[in-house]
Amino acid sequence: MADNLSDTLKKLKITAVDKTEDSLEGCLDCLLQALAQNNTETSEKIQASGILQLFASLLTPQSSCKAKVANIIAEVAKNEFMRIPCVDAGLISPLVQLLNSKDQEVLLQTGRALGNICYDSHSLQAQLINMGVIPTLVKLLGIHCQNAALTEMCLVAFGNLAELESSKEQFASTNIAEELVKLFKKQIEHDKREMIFEVLAPLAENDAIKLQLVEAGLVECLLEIVQQKVDSDKEDDITELKTGSDLMVLLLLGDESMQKLFEGGKGSVFQRVLSWIPSNNHQLQLAGALAIANFARNDGNCIHMVDNGIVEKLMDLLDRHVEDGNVTVQHAALSALRNLAIPVINKAKMLSAGVTEAVLKFLKSEMPPVQFKLLGTLRMLIDAQEAAEQLGKNVKLVERLVEWCEAKDHAGVMGESNRLLSALIRHSKSKDVIKTIVQSGGIKHLVTMATSEHVIMQNEALVALALIAALELGTAEKDLESAKLVQILHRLLADERSAPEIKYNSMVLICALMGSECLHKEVQDLAFLDVVSKLRSHENKSVAQQASLTEQRLTVES
Repeated sequence: MADNLSDTLKKLKITAVDKTEDSLEGCLDCLLQALAQNNTETSEKIQASGILQLFASLLTPQSSCKAKVANIIAEVAKNEFMRIPCVDAGLISPLVQLLNSKDQEVLLQTGRALGNICYDSHSLQAQLINMGVIPTLVKLLGIHCQNAALTEMCLVAFGNLAELESSKEQFASTNIAEELVKLFKKQIEHDKREMIFEVLAPLAENDAIKLQLVEAGLVECLLEIVQQKVDSDKEDDITELKTGSDLMVLLLLGDESMQKLFEGGKGSVFQRVLSWIPSNNHQLQLAGALAIANFARNDGNCIHMVDNGIVEKLMDLLDRHVEDGNVTVQHAALSALRNLAIPVINKAKMLSAGVTEAVLKFLKSEMPPVQFKLLGTLRMLIDAQEAAEQLGKNVKLVERLVEWCEAKDHAGVMGESNRLLSALIRHSKSKDVIKTIVQSGGIKHLVTMATSEHVIMQNEALVALALIAALELGTAEKDLESAKLVQILHRLLADERSAPEIKYNSMVLICALMGSECLHKEVQDLAFLDVVSKLRSHENKSVAQQASLTEQRLTVES
């Protein structure tokens, strides 16, 4: 066979130049046969023979053997070591030109060849995108949708190209959404649908394409799948239910597509999604809660949903997952409640519905994602003084917050715990809340929070500490001293990078600390007057005025 192959390659070199049709066809058939028997070895010989360089001239639209040449390239490019030689032989450009052919066999083999050459190479795939293959392939899918092999080739190509961010704009300028939805509606086989899903998921990450998919009727297809598969225990059906409902949630991440489906809360899609929440299927509960969290991305939607009883549905769902519950469902339901609590008008309604009690049942959770959403939901709800006071006196909650303030492996949980501690003080302005936080060891965390890299968190900490100093300085002074608050304030005032509001609140806090003998002494020892007097000429008027007041206070007290 080895001798035959060598002879074939020699003969092919001659006939490729002469373009003797019959001999050429015969040589190409022999090569395809050899590749079918031993692809790797044959590919190595093809590379060594230098024949690849001649293939470009056989890929012209006029060539009668272009389909076979493209097929050979597709076969050799299955081997990773052959892909760069194919590129170096200049085969990509003529192959791309052949995508304009009317011949279905040529199109199929050309698509395979390009797919295999560019497999796993983002740079080569990007090159194809720049050469305009996306609109060409979308057009092919529309024309040849009856040809199963060609359709599959297009879908595989879309799946690979859609992973690249640079492809999304080109896809958005075609009618890909319409073509894929049309194709999806015709498919009954699981594998074929799965293939289309694999293209839809990366495409649906683009907001423009999300809207196109919604307008093309994809949501109705997905809802139908959910309805068909919800009670099945077949593995394929369970997979399809998950993929379909996940994709539905993804479509809701786009502002325009989400609003179109919400339809003022009257939309049939929104109503159907609501019915998923009380379902007994965990996947549907999860998708339903995530969908509500996505619908709850603007105040109007949030207000409408709270007025129409969504909170009770979500609390019932959480109740079903308190003991050994599904963590992803807990996380999704808490996300939805947190978003719903953002509009001011919803907070009192949600508090009176018992949301804090429902959320506090998850205090014992050891799952950081659940902890993070629990904290965020509580923080959104406690703008009202009464709610902040009630929660701030809850010793179990405050102790858990103090514990989570040390969750160094989970920056989100740590940050939210600190912010909630500070919010309890700022909104309650209550001596009892401050005492609870002091007794639970929370002061040191608020002092550390004043050094955060986030200005908003620094500010929240300084305002809370100023309230502590104004209302309960005697109770907190030892903790403030051991946390080195005075030294930190000196550093914040001396640092030119500190934001104006940080400087302002640091000086307010310094004045409030003067009522404590030990802290007063620390202020005097650190020569605050020098730092403060420089701030009298600060460009921010509020900072300059507070510097004058603070300087007077320091001078009188010295």
